[in-house]
Amino acid sequence: MPDFSTIIIFAAASVVLTATPGPDMLLIASRSICQGRAAGFLTYAGIALGTYCHALAAALGLSQLFLAVPVAYDLIRWAGCAYLLYLAWKTIRSEGSGFSPSADLARLSTKRIFGEGLATNLLNPKMALFVLALFPQFMKPEAGSMILQAFVLATVLNSIGFLVNGAVILLSGHIRTRVGEIGRFKKVPQYLLATVFAGLACRLALGGRN
Repeated sequence: MPDFSTIIIFAAASVVLTATPGPDMLLIASRSICQGRAAGFLTYAGIALGTYCHALAAALGLSQLFLAVPVAYDLIRWAGCAYLLYLAWKTIRSEGSGFSPSADLARLSTKRIFGEGLATNLLNPKMALFVLALFPQFMKPEAGSMILQAFVLATVLNSIGFLVNGAVILLSGHIRTRVGEIGRFKKVPQYLLATVFAGLACRLALGGRN
């Protein structure tokens, strides 16, 4: 179990990291604008679970695979690109009414929204390398189970991320309401979400291992 001072330092680092706009925040915001606050929180829940999975992999040493076997990194990276492009295509092909402000969240499966957030996080090898680079700095063998330490750190990161992204979701929900008041813009959120998925795919494809 990490000591209190370690948790405080890690929490401070987490505030800076989560408050910096990135792919996850962009995805959560676009989801919230398109399908409402509930969809935004579901997306964050999927991303948070993905963070736990990456933390567990780092604790078990599995993330080292990306460093030892470059082809493994590339396979996951290209799989992630293909999946994100598939999501962009599905979003464009979806009926516009499913993205309108008056549409009920039930029109889109909650499992699907949660699963897309989880899969997007898991298929991002940069997230695995990020956790591998950050977490070991706050984990000590003498502090007990490495898995427990990774779980505690992931919980701290996710808790702070919930507060930061929760604010983003609430703000995005307000934007969604305002857009919904202008009928001719009803398909803009749909195009926005598709653009986000495509943009994340390009970022993953062109970013390499850096």
